[in-house]
Amino acid sequence: MGNSISAITPAGQAGGWQFCVAPMMDWTDTHCRVFHRLLAPHARLYTEMVHAHAVVRGDRERLLGFDVSEHPVALQLGGHEPAELAAAARIGVDHGYDEINLNVGCPSDRVQSGRFGACLMREPALVADCVAAMRAAVSVPVTVKCRIGVDDQDDYQDLHRFAEVQAGAGLGVLIVHARKAWLHGLSPKENREIPPLNHPRVYRLKQEFPLLTVVINGGIVAVDAVREQLRHVDGVMLGRAAYHDPFVLARIEHDLFGTPLPDRAGILHALRSHVETQLERGAGLHHIVRHVLGLYQGEPGARAFRRYLSEHMHARTADFRVVEAAVAALCEHMHPA
Repeated sequence: MGNSISAITPAGQAGGWQFCVAPMMDWTDTHCRVFHRLLAPHARLYTEMVHAHAVVRGDRERLLGFDVSEHPVALQLGGHEPAELAAAARIGVDHGYDEINLNVGCPSDRVQSGRFGACLMREPALVADCVAAMRAAVSVPVTVKCRIGVDDQDDYQDLHRFAEVQAGAGLGVLIVHARKAWLHGLSPKENREIPPLNHPRVYRLKQEFPLLTVVINGGIVAVDAVREQLRHVDGVMLGRAAYHDPFVLARIEHDLFGTPLPDRAGILHALRSHVETQLERGAGLHHIVRHVLGLYQGEPGARAFRRYLSEHMHARTADFRVVEAAVAALCEHMHPA
């Protein structure tokens, strides 16, 4: 684990779930999280889902390595075997993670065939066994991320029962994507967009489980929306909005915690040491800076910045000078000669 930018940005405060950035497959890798931490010092960050079997049997440093600046950061696990999940949770904590999160919300075919993800909402007792096993194995919080239901689970009572069984296993934090998941007929992408949002169902869950920390996810894209959600639940988790318009994280950070809004160019400057360290370790520039493509979203020159970065970041010899040139392209667009 590196510590390339820990002196530049203060780590978020462990313990709270008021402001979270969702685990997103193929997106929220360590480079993404280092970038998001610069934008939002108080946000709780999550890894992509990693199957417990891979953690126990695979290349742990490749799967679990992260930068110390990312704290507080949670490891999201997939799986359905309590003993294996407990072993993976212990390994995650040994690597320094602040939370272990169980994925009970991903609807992909691969996940279903392995009996993990959203299909587990049909087996609340098994999920509770997994939660209990992980809680017995580690001292950090064990949390669950789920949907409001799957397939024909149209009744609120299904969600209530799921939460009730998990609370009985000692679960303290439930993160709810406020959409149902269709396990057949919709792709993972369609499952993020087509099933209608039902935020009130999550509000009701909080009302009926006042001691449970309830975090809501799904369709939340702006500061005002975050404020509105926090009137009803304990925390808000941003997903795709945090990736496509990452500066929204800084706006929310500013609104909730009073942190001064950063300068976008300053964020990139602060990211430089991480980029250079990773390049020295053999990473390609595009793997690192693909996450910053949306940094200037909505600003004059944003398209010029994205275009230059997209066209040049894949070169074998590409280094941080490509980022500097992308910023120069943006400035030239804003102030043409």
